[in-house]
Amino acid sequence: MTMPNITRCFGGDADPLMLRYHDDEWGVPLHDDNLLYEAIVLDGAQAGLSWRTILHKREAYRLAFQGFDPAVVSAYGEPDRQRLLADAGIVRNRQKIDAAINNARCVLAVQQEYGSLDRFLWQFTGYKTIRRAAYRTYQEIPTTSPESDAMSAELRKRGFKFAGSTICYALMQATGMINDHLEGCFRAPER
Repeated sequence: MTMPNITRCFGGDADPLMLRYHDDEWGVPLHDDNLLYEAIVLDGAQAGLSWRTILHKREAYRLAFQGFDPAVVSAYGEPDRQRLLADAGIVRNRQKIDAAINNARCVLAVQQEYGSLDRFLWQFTGYKTIRRAAYRTYQEIPTTSPESDAMSAELRKRGFKFAGSTICYALMQATGMINDHLEGCFRAPER
């Protein structure tokens, strides 16, 4: 539920989608494997772009990637790649599309070994949300951490693409593994 006239970390009054994302999703613990896979894909797609750009394409991504079911996406072949490269609703970058398909296969391997992607990813924060001292400005928030470094190393070892530490840190923020809401933000008391 978006609330007007309150202090937020980001979003700006002019973008209702960013406001809703901040108010309802960012920093909220996420444990659904398909949504975690979606977050991996979208945070990888963000590389070199703004989150606002990706967020505004999220619904198109959900359609293009058939709800981010890793079992479905892992079976994609060349016709699917071509379909995705032609889809103006998503970022049409071959490397990012290939990474999304590759990462679906990696997710299946992780699920086989750990029972769930959730269990695998949340191990890097000890299965709880990390709450650091509140930052005063968005620029103070780090872009990596020891936890994101460890996650990145393990994901890369397992064959994941677009899984650098900065992308992993953004993933951890987006999925509530790390809560970086700023001091003064109405969501900061959750810290």
